[in-house]
Amino acid sequence: MSSARILVIDDEQPVRRFLRVALASQGYLVVEASTGQEGISAVATNKPDVVILDLGLPDLDGTEVTRLLREWTRIPIIILSVRGSENDKIAALDAGADDYLTKPFGVGELLARLRAALRRATGDNEPVFISGRLKVDLVHRIVSMSENTVQLTPTEYGLLRVLVVHAGMVVTHRQLLREVWGIAYPGESHMLHVNISNLRHKIEPDPTRPQFIITEPGVGYRLRVD
Repeated sequence: MSSARILVIDDEQPVRRFLRVALASQGYLVVEASTGQEGISAVATNKPDVVILDLGLPDLDGTEVTRLLREWTRIPIIILSVRGSENDKIAALDAGADDYLTKPFGVGELLARLRAALRRATGDNEPVFISGRLKVDLVHRIVSMSENTVQLTPTEYGLLRVLVVHAGMVVTHRQLLREVWGIAYPGESHMLHVNISNLRHKIEPDPTRPQFIITEPGVGYRLRVD
């Protein structure tokens, strides 16, 4: 059970009520806001651990709320919205959101995203990441599958390291390009896809049905967390 404080910014009262009940049952403390401005004020006054934010607010678009919050806080922001287009997801993530979940959603999936966000916020990322048979030792830069060492190129390891640091959360194409190559241009996406494919061939039991590196279509990738 967690005592973390979660701020829900959503103009639909039934959605807020559902989230309050679902999160409170897991021990979370829930604070609510129905507009973007109320939400921004609530972040300042209540100091929540994570923000769950809708995009369709009556005063400010959720992407703008995210951009405004990022001017002064690094609090994890999870977008929860009916908008499921690639452009909406990319815009919100580029504005500074940490994750994106499309309505309707499963409570189990939301709780998993919350745990991932809280781990990053509290600095609880372990130097050794384990998911199933995959093990990544970030200190010694050793990757293994079922205790067998996997030889990766520097670029492949760089991609995997970024995914491990953000384990359980979506990482956009632009973010991967910027963190691994120092660039963020759409024209370089082919280079990214080729290296992800090569990485999958080395760590996935069946690269055509990835178990570890999950594709977020048109947006980026997510490293599965057990």
